[in-house]
Amino acid sequence: MNGEFSVGRRHLLSTVATGTAAGLAGCGGIFSPPSTDTEGSQDIEIPALTAFRGSGALIEGRPAPGGTSIEELPDLSGSLNLYIGGGEGGIYFRFVEMLQEIYPEFSVFASSASSSSLAQTIVEEVDAGSPQADVFWSIDASSLGFVADNDAYESLPSSVTSIVPESFRGSDNAWVGVAGRARSIPYNTDQLSASDIPDRVRQFPSTAALQGTMGWAPTYGAFKSFVTAMRLIRGEQATREWLVSMRESGTQRFPNEFVISQQVADGALAAGFANHYYAMRVKNSRPDAPIDLAFTKGDAGALVNVAGALRIQGTEKDQLVTDFIRHLLSAEAQEFFTTVSFAYPMIPEVAPVGGLPTIDELDPPDIDLSELSDLEPTLELMRDADVLG
Repeated sequence: MNGEFSVGRRHLLSTVATGTAAGLAGCGGIFSPPSTDTEGSQDIEIPALTAFRGSGALIEGRPAPGGTSIEELPDLSGSLNLYIGGGEGGIYFRFVEMLQEIYPEFSVFASSASSSSLAQTIVEEVDAGSPQADVFWSIDASSLGFVADNDAYESLPSSVTSIVPESFRGSDNAWVGVAGRARSIPYNTDQLSASDIPDRVRQFPSTAALQGTMGWAPTYGAFKSFVTAMRLIRGEQATREWLVSMRESGTQRFPNEFVISQQVADGALAAGFANHYYAMRVKNSRPDAPIDLAFTKGDAGALVNVAGALRIQGTEKDQLVTDFIRHLLSAEAQEFFTTVSFAYPMIPEVAPVGGLPTIDELDPPDIDLSELSDLEPTLELMRDADVLG
């Protein structure tokens, strides 16, 4: 499989495929090599919290995270085959490296590709009776849902899944979310106030201040998931009409949502559609940038999607898989995902960054995230609305 490599404890990234290495550059060297005794038994030492925490203006002065510490979890020992989705994969690999440094007898062999293609691969391998991986770590719930819908998973114990809100885990404990991302409206505070931002996405663009001043990234995966949610909630006709109205109002196209957030901070756009963490990354490095976030209520514009983990059917390492996923929900892991990638934590004992509303203060739509895997009707609809280009 493309992108396959061994994540060795002291040489992570040394054999990363071309194209992935650039995204992971600078990720090594978090720890010095752990000590072991002369017989090679594990000598576990948990690093200080600062090793798991990012840096920048939004991180300073954070309270210590709550939840279960790695110190309280079973040691990891043995080898694990991991399929890990692209996108945030570079950040996730950093945490995998940290676990291998903590546990000298634990090693991960990982294959990286898009989450959707890995989901298809898992189903094909399980159907053929030859699964090649133990764990699927996807950047989106739709890919996890695809694997679950095709019965290519083994349920996780409730002791793992129950610590995450029910809306962020699969039915039958098929998968569990480990990091969240909320749809949001980044806006320039020199040009707009919070009252200028509608609280329903269908009301865009409702004011003159938003006509021709907004940006979107229609080819971006997160945007397609948002449109899929709108299609499932409001139907195809209403979604198509909204897309056309936004296009005809002069909404500008961009290749991704980080660029949109930067353009908003620079004043080139008044507002845009983006996952929340892009504005947080801008604000973390540019604390004086005139950018803030608004959130719609109860509709597709308020969608909260998750990266999550699933145990693949046919693995013979049930306990190691369970312990590994439990580590992804530890206090240290949740602090890492929250302060390095600016994701929403999945456990209530860890606070989001930068004064964001907590995840239970958001008002996402009542939708099964697994249903976001039904993407083809969305792409056809977007083509009909002439927004894909």
